[in-house]
Amino acid sequence: MAAELHPRSGKLIGLSNSNRTARRNQPVQEFNHGLVLSKEPLKDRDVFTVRIDKKVNSWSGSIEIGVTALDPAGLDFPSSATGLKGGSWIVSGCSVLRDGRSVLEEYGRDLDQLAEGDRVGIQRSSRGELHLWVNGQDCGAAASGLPPKLWAVVDLYGKCTQVTVVSCEPPSPSAERETIDLGDEEEEEEEEEVVVCGVREDAGIAALMNVATMNGTMNGDEVPELSCTHSRPDKFPNNLEPDTGLTEHQLFDVFNNAIVSFYRSEDDGGGGEVCGGGGGGGSTGSTGTDSSSRNERGSCSGAGVVNSDSGTGSAGGGGSGGSNNNSPAGNGVPGPVALTGSMTTNDALLFHEKCGTLIKLSNNNKTAERRRPLDEFNNGVVMTNRPLRHNEMFEIRIDKLVDKWSGSIEIGVTTHNPNNLDYPATMTNLRSGTIMMSGCGILTNGKGTRREYCEFSLDELQEGDHIGLMRKASGALHFYINCIDQGVAAAQTPGVVYGVVDLYGMAVKVTIVHNHNHSDRLRRNNAIMRALSPDVGRPRPSLSLTPDADGPDRLLFHANCGQKAAIISDGKTALRPHATDDFNHGVVLSSRPLRSNEVFQVRIDKMVDKWAGSIEIGVTTHNPAYLQLPSTMTNLRSGTWMMTGNGVMHNGTTILDEYGHNLDRLKAGDTVGVVRKEDGSLHFFVNGVAQGPAAWNIPPSVYAVVDLYGQAAQATIMDDMADLPPLPEDSSEGPNAMSPGSPCSIGGAMTTTDLRFHHLHGTNAVITNGGRTALRQNCRSEFNDAIVISNRSLRDGELFEIVIQKMVDRWSGSIEAGVCVGVTAIRPEELEFPNTMTDIDYDTWMLSGTAIMQDGNTMRNNYGCDLDCLNSGSRIGMMRSATGDLHYYINGVDQGVACSGLPPDVFAVIDLYGQCVQVSITSSSGPLDNSLCTSNITEKSFPIHSPVAGVAHRLHGKHGKNVLLLGEGCQAVRVGGYAHGIVFSAKELRADELFEVRIDEVDEQWCGSLHIGLTTLAPPELPSCPMSGLSPSLPQLRTKVTWLLCGSEVRRNGVLQRQNYGCSLDRLTVGNRVGVKRFSDDTMHILIDGEDMGAAATAVSKNVYAVLDLYGRVTAVSIVSSSLMEDMESVKAPSLSSDSCSEGEEEGGTPVVEVESEPCALVPTIMAFLENHGKNIQLSNQNLTAARVSSYNQGLLVTAQPLARQQLFQFQIDRLNPSWTSSLSLGVIGHSPDRLNFPSTACCLKRSAWLLQRDSVFHNSLKICENYGPNLDTCPEGTVLGLLVDTNSCLHLYVNGMDQGVAAQDIPSPCYTFIDLYGQCEQVTIVTNNVPAEGGESSEGRCQGDMEKADMVDGIKESVCWTPPPEVNPNKTCEYQALCSRFKDLLTLPDGYFNEDAKFNLCYCESCHKLRGDEAYYKRGEPPRDYALPFGWCRFSLRIKPHCEVANALKKWHIAYHGTSVGALRRTLDHSELLPGTSSIFSVSPAKTEGPNGYSEPEENSAPGREVPRVRLSPTMRYSGLELFAPKVQFRDPRSHRSHQAQVGFQVCVRPGSYKAGPQTFSTSEPLDPRFSNSEIEWITKEQGGTLLYGLLIRVE
Repeated sequence: MAAELHPRSGKLIGLSNSNRTARRNQPVQEFNHGLVLSKEPLKDRDVFTVRIDKKVNSWSGSIEIGVTALDPAGLDFPSSATGLKGGSWIVSGCSVLRDGRSVLEEYGRDLDQLAEGDRVGIQRSSRGELHLWVNGQDCGAAASGLPPKLWAVVDLYGKCTQVTVVSCEPPSPSAERETIDLGDEEEEEEEEEVVVCGVREDAGIAALMNVATMNGTMNGDEVPELSCTHSRPDKFPNNLEPDTGLTEHQLFDVFNNAIVSFYRSEDDGGGGEVCGGGGGGGSTGSTGTDSSSRNERGSCSGAGVVNSDSGTGSAGGGGSGGSNNNSPAGNGVPGPVALTGSMTTNDALLFHEKCGTLIKLSNNNKTAERRRPLDEFNNGVVMTNRPLRHNEMFEIRIDKLVDKWSGSIEIGVTTHNPNNLDYPATMTNLRSGTIMMSGCGILTNGKGTRREYCEFSLDELQEGDHIGLMRKASGALHFYINCIDQGVAAAQTPGVVYGVVDLYGMAVKVTIVHNHNHSDRLRRNNAIMRALSPDVGRPRPSLSLTPDADGPDRLLFHANCGQKAAIISDGKTALRPHATDDFNHGVVLSSRPLRSNEVFQVRIDKMVDKWAGSIEIGVTTHNPAYLQLPSTMTNLRSGTWMMTGNGVMHNGTTILDEYGHNLDRLKAGDTVGVVRKEDGSLHFFVNGVAQGPAAWNIPPSVYAVVDLYGQAAQATIMDDMADLPPLPEDSSEGPNAMSPGSPCSIGGAMTTTDLRFHHLHGTNAVITNGGRTALRQNCRSEFNDAIVISNRSLRDGELFEIVIQKMVDRWSGSIEAGVCVGVTAIRPEELEFPNTMTDIDYDTWMLSGTAIMQDGNTMRNNYGCDLDCLNSGSRIGMMRSATGDLHYYINGVDQGVACSGLPPDVFAVIDLYGQCVQVSITSSSGPLDNSLCTSNITEKSFPIHSPVAGVAHRLHGKHGKNVLLLGEGCQAVRVGGYAHGIVFSAKELRADELFEVRIDEVDEQWCGSLHIGLTTLAPPELPSCPMSGLSPSLPQLRTKVTWLLCGSEVRRNGVLQRQNYGCSLDRLTVGNRVGVKRFSDDTMHILIDGEDMGAAATAVSKNVYAVLDLYGRVTAVSIVSSSLMEDMESVKAPSLSSDSCSEGEEEGGTPVVEVESEPCALVPTIMAFLENHGKNIQLSNQNLTAARVSSYNQGLLVTAQPLARQQLFQFQIDRLNPSWTSSLSLGVIGHSPDRLNFPSTACCLKRSAWLLQRDSVFHNSLKICENYGPNLDTCPEGTVLGLLVDTNSCLHLYVNGMDQGVAAQDIPSPCYTFIDLYGQCEQVTIVTNNVPAEGGESSEGRCQGDMEKADMVDGIKESVCWTPPPEVNPNKTCEYQALCSRFKDLLTLPDGYFNEDAKFNLCYCESCHKLRGDEAYYKRGEPPRDYALPFGWCRFSLRIKPHCEVANALKKWHIAYHGTSVGALRRTLDHSELLPGTSSIFSVSPAKTEGPNGYSEPEENSAPGREVPRVRLSPTMRYSGLELFAPKVQFRDPRSHRSHQAQVGFQVCVRPGSYKAGPQTFSTSEPLDPRFSNSEIEWITKEQGGTLLYGLLIRVE
């Protein structure tokens, strides 16, 4: 078929060259929207191939290719190919995705690495498989089960900016044959074994086995058979251990001699001498046949090794000598000569010529060396010249190291072809297709996947050591250190991988090992023997054929010890002879590994007082005979676990901080011990007391270690372990293994009523101290995965309190505490512990920082405390009351209700996150007072009918001892002294209920004044005697939580919270009024003479009483708060919205909204920008104008003054730069900006920040709201944006003076406005004439000149003028309006039908109507009737004929809509009204029979038998715009060449009384518009002249 692209494509694509070349426009500014598809579906076996013409380096990622079952003709193109759904397979990089989800991670060539000129194709085979072709090579099947009809997909993504289709035809037969042949070769390779390791290494091991056979024969023992395929030395049979006839040292010498003889015989041509040793060493060694091969390939067990060129025969299996060829002997193993010859061919593994920038290759590319090793530590990457075969050993020898850097050699495999790879500085920087061994761990794509892979660390290898790797045929990757297999490092390795070596840090020079010489083989087998026998290789004074029976069973110190240590008393005692001169180098190890459950215990004999620190004890996997002992064991970075002080360290890193008894406090005579249990757990003892599990998964062969450090000068091994108690048994199985000190692993019974931490917890958490302490291990490398939970659910009113014992300053964020509901789905036994508890999306309530979160979502901000501000020693508690309220306590102080409606069974949860490392349960945990344990017996707040008319409140009968109540509780008088004047409201306050008093008398002989506030103390619970139970003054009332105002200071339980709050109470005198009010957002406000002074306190509890203290000067008050005043406020008529004048809908319709009156706006503060701002900002115009002078970011601004409540801060967009994408964002921050470290963009603000970006709202960079207001990226120049925080702490956005509604709640005070001049927005200016918020002032004076009595209907103003106001559409650059206008031009309607002034054309797309602040519904006509704005449509204003009689009365007509077809437009416009007989299927129908709206009979003056045509209308386009009434037509946009669908309709004025409302024409049960009932959604008129065309409506999809 023709290789051509479909004309429909991504929005940034431009096609040329007969639709064969695709180019992504704006390649530097945009990286996506570059999707193209084939014009026709693919045929089976056709390869749709494109050539990469051009790439840019601005982005990551590159071309993506695949197939889709979606027809491009009707496809809504996503931004990238990975967004295609509905049957789409895409190859991206080296991954295969189906419908956007990865189905294959490592496949074929990495498309991101292709260069300009490379060709890539996609094919559906006849078997329904997907194949990728790169430069004519088939990469194999990527997916199967593909449907037959598919289109090719190419995504010009990231770096790829232009491609050209080169062909679409089946591949050549030769290419397919090559693919088949390659597949067969791969299968054959999987069956073969590599001779490098298979023959020579196994032959050496076979020689060792013959020696073992000889040794066994000498002792008369039967030697077991040993397969040469054993990979790890710890899996050799125990019979090989040197305890059967020879000592280990004699056996060691025999092994060495056998190995040397074997290799010498190879070089001299007498290979059979060693292998025939089992048979007497002759040419006909019959004994050798008994040791037959255990491996089909590559083994030599008694059979002849090989025939050499010299003709010297070797036939261990009855063979004869004298062969001059290289034919295999025995079991068909190739001889060494043949092997050597093969390795010198071109197939030999060498280093690739392309390598790191500092690498120098030599020795025929077998040796690599890093230049300038003392100046540079990286850029030393080398790779093999070809991919590794299955089971092929890639081995290198370390030739040179330098001692300047940390870190050393790294080795691994990668799927990247060295020809195409841009070599990184270090291979761990590569983020795809790479597996590296670094240190003792495994890194996959640069991320650690196995922390402790093996016992060896590459950083500790020396010159001459060997490192190798092999990819098995099964896909498993193994690493070898000195030929010892370290086990599986990765289970699924890709089939095509290259070997890679990174000469990093200390590593300078390496050589690929092909032919292993004698010393290499001897050294490597020495390593095997060292692993088999702990003491092999260590010189002994004498060699005895009779081993010491007691030696192996007794634990002693090894003779190899630290530089400053000495071993005495036959290995039982270790000391530092010069302990007062040196404090370290005193490391000693046990002479043999510990057995399971064997306790190694030492007694401290001697100590010195000169140093800090003391003895340390632990275990290590290192053999003391070959360990280069460090100055202290905590410096060892592999295979070591040590208890030091009261913590535990693993490989030099602390894993437990507060583990057990502090070893630094021990004295001479104290004992310490260590034991490894059978389950792999490690336990320590101090003076015979078990300290609990310290670590898990300890390998079996570990040596005991004692570090005589600091004060510890001498220690002796204790032989008698009888005094040690048995270790507590636990059931540590599987992933839910119990950690130290968990309730189930602690000796001694615990009652079920004790609150403890549960034994199940997060992976990084550890439970100690009998279940009372929880800590996070590896606290400086891990910050999460440390969730702990209570061992049982909390009872009602029970406090669960913990104390923070340790914190680190490494992380941001601190502890997260909360409760986790204990329903069946989330009981601790069934909970899969996440990284953090806020990740759980059901039945979870958490306090994080100041935010209350439910099921992972923030439900409330600015709670009464901030957990991120707590320090070590702080106490945190939580409690569920009987009413289901959750309370938090900080240092014993109730912070108020956090949330309500909790179910009864909840578990306490602590998330040791970030800085918080260790906590413990306090003794305060348990039941609290009954006021919270049981339901309050007090009545809830209801209106109280006081005996005093009109008074809503009265005072409670319990009060201070100097108070006298008068007027049936409506007045209070202090009759003596200056204190003891506390009084309470009689009932709890409701939300938003004001409690207000008037000062009646003052006494100037006293200083100070009254105090007022709210308290959780219930007066009915006070003692009956008023002489006791109350504090003398309100600041001293601390039995329950109390919030109060003293002078101008806000206090909580007497503790100062705020200063300089409002007007000081000390200045009040007789006649002044003061009140307190608890708002529904849990804030306390103080009102003075009716003026709200703002929020004084937050997180106020729900059940609170008003409290007043007649203190100092104030001696008498009376209640003045009245239910009558509150009722009057609640029924006030709504004030006129500014929408009445500013016209969201230009016809003058009045929006159908009810706006509550707001308090008078405060005097606005003059705002200016702060001098501290983003680095690309330049201020001018007295800091009122800000401009971004370079780049597209670093344009963050903050106002110098805080934003007062109810003050509208506005600024204007002065200049936009269309070269960039996106635009400004704005918001508020809740902290002072003076020391703010300005990030590059506002979205990086993550502390107390609320951000409005595009059409979304973010809090601390987390999205909390979508589809809010207009899209800020579409705001043109001249747009005025504003922010306001109302008295309820709610944030509002204003666009051109229109309130867009509440964007966020719980905004703190003070807050500061910020603007981010990002992308297109380059300059803004503050609007200095600040206008108060809508509703903040009286509606008088607004548009009053236009108001007449006849224009007021139900208190809502009607516009006098029906014509649109002379106001330009603010969204001048609306793309949707431009698209609709181009469709209108295609209709070829005469311009004379339309209004010449384009400003009367209005777009009702989402961005435009939100920018104007349009309401959804308006009223129009006499009598007023609702109609809906045509959201989603674009209106083009029609010209009204001047002679039209209805023009003068147009304002009294109603607004309706009429859907029609494109073919009926011209005739309708010609008659200027909707006429009977138009071709619209919606508008006209005959009415001979009775219709649903009562038009059953013709009019009296109608001609007999004449059909009366009817026109149907609707007040909403949701009905008139249905496809049944406004059929869709398809058109091609002349600008973008894309296909769209369009509908048309009319906005009409209809005369009242000329129509009748009725039900919809077709039956549906779903409401079409929430404002209009389906029974009245259709208007029917039959009167000619009863409708007037007002605008043409167009909607494009």
